[in-house]
Amino acid sequence: MEINSFRQILAWQKAHQLALVIYKAVGYLPDYEKYNLTSQMIRAAVSTSANIVEGFARLGSSDSLRFYNIAEASLEELKYHTLLCFDLEYFSQKQYQYLSTLEDEVGKILKGWIKSQIKNKKDLT
Repeated sequence: MEINSFRQILAWQKAHQLALVIYKAVGYLPDYEKYNLTSQMIRAAVSTSANIVEGFARLGSSDSLRFYNIAEASLEELKYHTLLCFDLEYFSQKQYQYLSTLEDEVGKILKGWIKSQIKNKKDLT
């Protein structure tokens, strides 16, 4: 199946879902974290999905892969922030497990997408 839009990429769909969940989850953080953890978590979540979009829009496969790698790095940053929120007791065990499971799912799907793009690059040469 040919992908004509970033909206068709499962990794983007899941990353976008994660960003929406993070926007809600940061509501549990104290007000004094508004310019710290809250903004960092939103930035990392949005960066994950936005870099998938930007990578898809790039014409060169090397350029695309660079943006997909940035998406992975942003996701890893978000995983740390989620753990920090749990350790600071901003998130309950249940909230943490839900978020970290979703983050792990996005990570696995994103890795699969990247591997498929690397394979496609090799097939073209």
